[in-house]
Amino acid sequence: MAYNKILHDTIISAVDNQLKANNPPETKKTLQRLIGLGYSEQDSKKLIAQCISVEIFRAMKFDESHDEERYIRNLNNLPNPPFDDDEDD
Repeated sequence: MAYNKILHDTIISAVDNQLKANNPPETKKTLQRLIGLGYSEQDSKKLIAQCISVEIFRAMKFDESHDEERYIRNLNNLPNPPFDDDEDD
């Protein structure tokens, strides 16, 4: 799959905005936890960005709103890949 720098930068910006606003606070906790596990700050943000991407995908595919509980579950499960808990859709 081709790398899309604009999309990547936009989603990383969303991570940065969450960190700056401390909203949700789990984003900052996840960043600190991942860094504590030995991931670089950049790689940690990329992992968090995967969780945001799940939410964006679901909003576009199923015309649904952001699911904060799923997002936080996925953050708490990192570095395991985030999942879409409605695989039957």
